[in-house]
Amino acid sequence: MTSGKKPDKYYAILEGAMKVFAENGFHKSQVSRIAKEAGVADGTIYLYFKKKEDILTSLFQEKLGELVEKFNLAVRESTSPKDALRKICEIHFSELENNIHMAYLTQIELRQSDLELRKEIGLALKRYIILIENILEKGKNDGSFRSDLDVKLVRLLIFGGMDEVVTSWLISGQKYSLTAQVEPTLDFFLRGIET
Repeated sequence: MTSGKKPDKYYAILEGAMKVFAENGFHKSQVSRIAKEAGVADGTIYLYFKKKEDILTSLFQEKLGELVEKFNLAVRESTSPKDALRKICEIHFSELENNIHMAYLTQIELRQSDLELRKEIGLALKRYIILIENILEKGKNDGSFRSDLDVKLVRLLIFGGMDEVVTSWLISGQKYSLTAQVEPTLDFFLRGIET
């Protein structure tokens, strides 16, 4: 699809693919299984996607796009850079805790994808990383965060820290609340960056 609102079948295919990829792994997932999960004919998938890799890329672009919109809205409504970081951490953890298939996809499958696929997905992640960078810059400028902060490095450390918390939660079998990790995670970040 090139423009305009995408049809319901497109989104049904993405939702079906997310579940199938999470349960079977990207490489073991068959297009026919995705079609069945989505409630569409096998051939319908090829009306929207050329190959299975396109489904995965579109899935990340759509889901990360939705997530970044939630982040942007929360950041606009926040009262300070510290509050903005808290909201980002809350959304990051709660969205993945509430969508286990997306959590598996982002934490496990993404790391097993080929380089070209990871590059395309990385472009979708870039908006998120830049948002974190902007929060850090704002905090640096208003005196909330240290003036000697290496913003480019710290944005990656924050994203990487949240990413690792989610991965550890998945590996543990989700034996504890991921959202309960927001405050300790935020406290760790702030001890390193606050003035």
